[in-house]
Amino acid sequence: MKRIAAILSCLCLLPALPAAHAADWEGAQEPFALHGNSYYVGTQGLSSVLITSPAGHILIDGATPKAPAQIAAHIRQLGFKLEDIKVILTSHEHVDHAGGIAELQRLSGATVLTSPAAKPVLESGVTDKGDPQFGSNFPKMTPVARVKTVRDGETVTLGPLAIKAHFTPGHTQGGISWTWQAQENGKTLNMVYADSLNAVSGPNFRYSGNALYPQAKLDIERSIALVAALPCDILVTAHPEATGLLERQAQQKQLGSAAFIDRDACRKYAETGRVRLAQTLAKEAAEK
Repeated sequence: MKRIAAILSCLCLLPALPAAHAADWEGAQEPFALHGNSYYVGTQGLSSVLITSPAGHILIDGATPKAPAQIAAHIRQLGFKLEDIKVILTSHEHVDHAGGIAELQRLSGATVLTSPAAKPVLESGVTDKGDPQFGSNFPKMTPVARVKTVRDGETVTLGPLAIKAHFTPGHTQGGISWTWQAQENGKTLNMVYADSLNAVSGPNFRYSGNALYPQAKLDIERSIALVAALPCDILVTAHPEATGLLERQAQQKQLGSAAFIDRDACRKYAETGRVRLAQTLAKEAAEK
């Protein structure tokens, strides 16, 4: 429970991209291999993952509007070309994860794939009124071109790459988590990029009942259960501190990709979401 409390104390700071914390989230972070063809190319506090193949690459998330320069430099540092990124996938449609997508798309020429609920937000750059954090002073994002949608459970393919979409709404209406397999030295691992599972709300939103997003509580409960049940060897979350990813990376020189393996990580991450939801509902009940 101490670990869950520590994670929640960090996560409660995340909804509105305040300047005091944006510097930490956008801080410099060296890129590193996760396993096989999968690489962390994000910032100190905002994840972005590159999955490579001879047929082209897939990028998950673009962090903030200031992050693309760092993400692009990371990709080049690893020896890959931005122009070989053919697809950009999203976790959810908040500026701290999708704000850099338009620029990364411009640099790469990639097509962006997202959920039907997130598509209008990416195309307009404006937070949806049904977003639990609507009214939290999110800055407008640069609108994204060439946005296509995926279905829940659909597998996105690119050459040998196959990445499955798992809709995980609740933190936003358009959230997606992604799973794929990566191989290295004959070892195949189940990789998970999990969306945020925080029941964090703005000033006028209640998970216990909201007309603009009435199924929010049910959605986040289902998403928590889904992530907990995923085949999960290496977990990357939208904010890396949620699972201590960068602390694990410090052990990579000694352990290789084994530093990141935790087959119970998805269940533990989901549990932090359950605790946060219970706290949010208790707070809402106390305010009635």
